[in-house]
Amino acid sequence: MIEHVVILKFKEETTEAQRDEAAKKLQSLENEIPGIIDLKAGRNFSERGQGFDVGLTVRFEDKAALEAYGPHPKHKEVTSYLKEIGMVDIIVMDFEL
Repeated sequence: MIEHVVILKFKEETTEAQRDEAAKKLQSLENEIPGIIDLKAGRNFSERGQGFDVGLTVRFEDKAALEAYGPHPKHKEVTSYLKEIGMVDIIVMDFEL
């Protein structure tokens, strides 16, 4: 299994509603893309986030499922929205379980 961890930072101008919608759209990918075992997305509530305020964890069946995730049309649709509302930084980490 593969764990995929993503944290996102947005421009100051990005509204709270847009940030909430970003987490909702990310969460919606769980039932849209094959190979996902589990997916969680949400807003950061701690002071330790260093400006990053939306997080995502995705557990995939294997590396092939992770590789198919990036170019999937539903994933591309969500990433386009994230850029549209002002995503300015992203940290991504993948590791085997």
